[in-house]
Amino acid sequence: MSEKANDGARRRLVVKIGSSTLTTSESSIDYGFLDNLAAQLAQVRSEGWDVVVVTSAAIACGLEALGIAKRPTDMPSLQAAASVGQSALSTAYSNAFAKEGMLTSVVLLTRRDTADRNAYLHARDTLNRLLELGVVPVVNENDTVSVEQIRFGDNDTLAALVACLIDADLMVILSDIDGMYTANPQSDPSATLIPRIDRIDRSVLAAAGGAGSTVGSGGMVTKIQAARVLMAAGIPMVICQGRRSGCIVDAAAGRSVGTLFVAPSRPHEITPKKLWIALGDASRGTLTVDDGARDALVRHGSSLLAVGLRGVEGAFDYDDIVDVADASGHVFGRGRAAAGSDLLELAVGKDRDQLAANSILALLADKPVIHRDDLVLFE
Repeated sequence: MSEKANDGARRRLVVKIGSSTLTTSESSIDYGFLDNLAAQLAQVRSEGWDVVVVTSAAIACGLEALGIAKRPTDMPSLQAAASVGQSALSTAYSNAFAKEGMLTSVVLLTRRDTADRNAYLHARDTLNRLLELGVVPVVNENDTVSVEQIRFGDNDTLAALVACLIDADLMVILSDIDGMYTANPQSDPSATLIPRIDRIDRSVLAAAGGAGSTVGSGGMVTKIQAARVLMAAGIPMVICQGRRSGCIVDAAAGRSVGTLFVAPSRPHEITPKKLWIALGDASRGTLTVDDGARDALVRHGSSLLAVGLRGVEGAFDYDDIVDVADASGHVFGRGRAAAGSDLLELAVGKDRDQLAANSILALLADKPVIHRDDLVLFE
């Protein structure tokens, strides 16, 4: 259950369902699972929760309808399958939820819809209005047109984005695994389930394995990355076995189920603008900083100055979103760059006097590379 203050108003729950949970072993829709899902969501709605569902499986459903047994690798086939499958998926949700007296809607999003801040705010307003009207929005990535998402993406990130958009009180990821383990349980028999995580550090990231399913596109790493942002935003997240009886009801009631990710405090101010920076657009590069710069950012809430740069990766322009990593490569923040990669590469390793003496780099002598108002920290 959420650890936010509750003043008696309705709370908000985001439920993310992976392809492997929503489909059978033959990658067709599991209608029995959908009926059970609808019954659980009807119960939590009666207990004071408004619900948004973030779903996967449009491609899997399309492949079933098209009679394609093996997932293709070419983009046109994947997008065609998504186009066919989205209709079947939406109908399945509508029918299952109608049995419980719930009205659903379809909300399709792409990176383009959230990379622009105005579009991000419009998406927020639409979701809020749907919840006010008593609708259960069913959100999915628009795989028909979103090339990047099909190839590299996942709906864990999309679900975290939705949770931030509506200022959710809890997000639950229904997976094909019980939660976060100390190691990959498929290859390490000594791995044990971690019931609660209140800080995502290098050890947690190291314990997360890659994508383990041929049906979906995400893995534990993407779930940890989503949790990292939600914890910074003060939104608890649960990963649990999606077919465990009553798992959503239990999670909403605060009972132990799977792994709970929850920050004990919110040490940094997370404004809606910063949440958009953290999740609204894909990172275009990485800035590596020295220990002094890292300390200034994390402990003192400072802006990132050019004198703290020790490396620049990727090609990006002014105003693009970039990750911030320490010397070991651990990403601990994300922000909006105040200069392009070409200029910042020239500034790496130079002190303030050297920057000021260079006519090209002089503007970076005092101007932040990332202003603290445009920086979100994950720890």
